[in-house]
Amino acid sequence: MTTPQSKVFTNSRLYDQDFYLWIETTAKQLKEGRFSEVDLENLIEEIESMGRSEKHALESNLVVLLMHLLKYKYQPEKRSNSWKGTIREHRRRLTRTFKDSPSLKPYFQEVFTDCYQDARKQASDETGLSVDAFPVDSPFTTDECLNEDFLPD
Repeated sequence: MTTPQSKVFTNSRLYDQDFYLWIETTAKQLKEGRFSEVDLENLIEEIESMGRSEKHALESNLVVLLMHLLKYKYQPEKRSNSWKGTIREHRRRLTRTFKDSPSLKPYFQEVFTDCYQDARKQASDETGLSVDAFPVDSPFTTDECLNEDFLPD
């Protein structure tokens, strides 16, 4: 008969050998209430990693959105439907994130300024304009960024 301790060891090894099978096994153990068999150490690590991934995705989408809003505003002669499409797509992703995880909205506010600084640098790289061509402080509010009808002049 297998002891719970050896099952945890087996699940821990499974985590390293076949991640997808580890997920399926862990989910089945949880559904069946076999909590003593769950590889808690790796499960906790994965849950924490999921939270970090959600934050990183939010930041990435915000930087892309801000960069395209800057390009749209500061290179009006080069405006394209592609830029509008990118703006719409990243707004949609952020809106979906807030619908699925409303608790991330304060994080959005918290990282907005840092993301804007990253967007400024990326906009400079993509446009060839000096980073100084873009204001140090965001010309867009958080509400404007998420407003599907907003495009800068």
